[in-house]
Amino acid sequence: MNVKKRLVVIGNGMAGMRTVEELLAAAPDQYEITVFGAEPYGNYNRILLSSVLCGEKNLGDIVINDREWYDHHGIRLHAGETKAVVRIDRAKKQVHAQDGTSAAYDRLLIATGSNAVKPALPGNDLAGVVSFRDIADVKTMLAYSRSHSKAVVLGGGLLGLEAANGLVQRGMDVTVVHNNEVLLNRQLDKPAAKLLQAALVKRGIHFKMAAQTQALLSDAQGHIRAVSFTDGSELPCDIFVMAVGVRPNISLAQQAGLYCERGIVVNDTLQSYDPSIYAVGECIQHRGDTFGLVAPLFEQAKVCANHLSADGTAHYLTLPTATKLKVTGINLFSVGNFLGDAHSETIHFTDATLGVYKKLVIKAGKLVGAVLYGDTADGSWYQELLEQGQDIAGIREGLVFGKQYVGIG
Repeated sequence: MNVKKRLVVIGNGMAGMRTVEELLAAAPDQYEITVFGAEPYGNYNRILLSSVLCGEKNLGDIVINDREWYDHHGIRLHAGETKAVVRIDRAKKQVHAQDGTSAAYDRLLIATGSNAVKPALPGNDLAGVVSFRDIADVKTMLAYSRSHSKAVVLGGGLLGLEAANGLVQRGMDVTVVHNNEVLLNRQLDKPAAKLLQAALVKRGIHFKMAAQTQALLSDAQGHIRAVSFTDGSELPCDIFVMAVGVRPNISLAQQAGLYCERGIVVNDTLQSYDPSIYAVGECIQHRGDTFGLVAPLFEQAKVCANHLSADGTAHYLTLPTATKLKVTGINLFSVGNFLGDAHSETIHFTDATLGVYKKLVIKAGKLVGAVLYGDTADGSWYQELLEQGQDIAGIREGLVFGKQYVGIG
């Protein structure tokens, strides 16, 4: 009789549980699986939290694997704040949770994700100051939307704009504060960003751009009442949402002595410097890159499961990841080096009446970057051309008009 190996997973989020799903598909009887998660739920789709916030979905709609799924697959789930793992004993190959629960492993998968960056602002610990990271944050924002009127969102990136859109949909007066003059400055160029900002203003969102936040101001009860800026201005505020980025959650790995830089350093098989410990998702660093979008996490899950199942043929390769904004009715797409450099050239197409803007960046006869606003139908095709490094000389003239125009597909 074969004795199953013991797999322990730290982190019940999308990356870790996708790895488990892939592993169950490849080798359903190979492991006895134990999962530790710090939230009191089964696995849910964090990407859709913005849809819950704006009212398009409810919490039940975003559950990926409920507790019955774990039971059905014989997975032992330890979920909740007291079940958060606080120590990895690599010598004894054991993990220990906050409440004393422990589990031994033959293989350990770390999928601790990332933590929201909390800017070092005076007043950042006041009541009414939240991040936008999990179900608890969304529940807090929904409660405020029912009893308060003014929200300030710090950060004009994807998460900040999705939070702002959700709170506006819930009836709040919302101002987005961004330290750059360009929204989504890591994903869009200035013309596309201006179109996006105009569309969001029409939806009722206010903007304070190229602004430097100075402090969060308190009322007599220790609750936020206003935000002050270095230009001397203030904004009244009932809830302040911090959405300025995330940082790999590596404290547990560091305490265990695993080699970390910005993230837990892994090789092309998602293995850490300890051969019995793998890591996937936003907590890792692979060939210098860290990750904040879901597409690479799912690819990592496939490769990791391939090696955990002892097939061992797959290697993870980081590809350019496309950006999309989850705001209904707004279509934008960007991928690759959309700004270009001294050795590249750009192709532009603009239709102001339709609100369409396209920019393609060409270098050495290949597509290396794209920004699309308003019409994103050809986004996946441009991404394909970019990933494959295809020579576009023969279709260059019609490239900006799309796949059908150049007679492909």
